[in-house]
Amino acid sequence: MKSTRNLGIAAIAATISITTIGANPTQAALIKYDFTVDATSGSNPGQYVGNFQYDDDFLTGLGLETIGVENGLRVAFNYLGTNYTEVDDESFDLFPIASFNNGQLLGLSYFVRDQFIIGGDLNTPDVGGNRFYLVNQSVFTTEVGSVTYAKVPEPLTVGGTVIAATLGIWMKRKKKAIVAK
Repeated sequence: MKSTRNLGIAAIAATISITTIGANPTQAALIKYDFTVDATSGSNPGQYVGNFQYDDDFLTGLGLETIGVENGLRVAFNYLGTNYTEVDDESFDLFPIASFNNGQLLGLSYFVRDQFIIGGDLNTPDVGGNRFYLVNQSVFTTEVGSVTYAKVPEPLTVGGTVIAATLGIWMKRKKKAIVAK
């Protein structure tokens, strides 16, 4: 009887968790990444932070893909006390972009004239990356650091995990109380 009740509670907890995590699967989600630039050389070494978000409705997860401002890409980056956004990119109509290969983030391609470039190989600006370059006189570039990206968990995923963990702890305590009797 007790194990049947515990099994029922576990089933309810799993259902709530799965429902919370998988809510509205046909609705696209806004995906957010934080990034940190670690400039190890050049005139302004240090760490600088930013983030970007996009609507994942435009990705298939197959092959090389890019998301741009036309797909809802928004960028915010604080460099040397100045806040830059996607509209500060030199080629705002086409860039910045976030690149993916088989659904895995490669990185940003983001160029602010006479300031910096976040990207990959400079010969392939249409593929983002994890390098940080300083730009001088809009022509001379020097690689001075790297960029790391961290996906920010979706609130529903965090909520589902909290609910499942709380119910699990509650069930474990209840079982200990029954065993102790």
